[in-house]
Amino acid sequence: MYKLIFFVPATHLEIVKTAVFEAGAGRIGNYDQCCWQVLGQGQFRPLPGARPYLGKLGECETLAEYRVELVCASEYIRASIAALIAAHPYETPAYDVSLMVNLEEL
Repeated sequence: MYKLIFFVPATHLEIVKTAVFEAGAGRIGNYDQCCWQVLGQGQFRPLPGARPYLGKLGECETLAEYRVELVCASEYIRASIAALIAAHPYETPAYDVSLMVNLEEL
């Protein structure tokens, strides 16, 4: 089991969540589409060679972004990351993947 955390602009929150859920992430027991999300402020500055979704090269941009956390079974993690990248508006989405340990199985 993995924990997948990603950051997405508010405008694309539901689009990206739907893609990741359809790829198999966000299932806990007899529930699906499970996640935790919180609104924050993202910041970035596009460097030469970037193709920014918004903002201008060399200028710092800030915008409303959500941090979304969910779990993902091992057999769905690669497809879920691929779905995240395909649905996300940024050319390089920010995300983290952590391996989780079930203490009941130790």
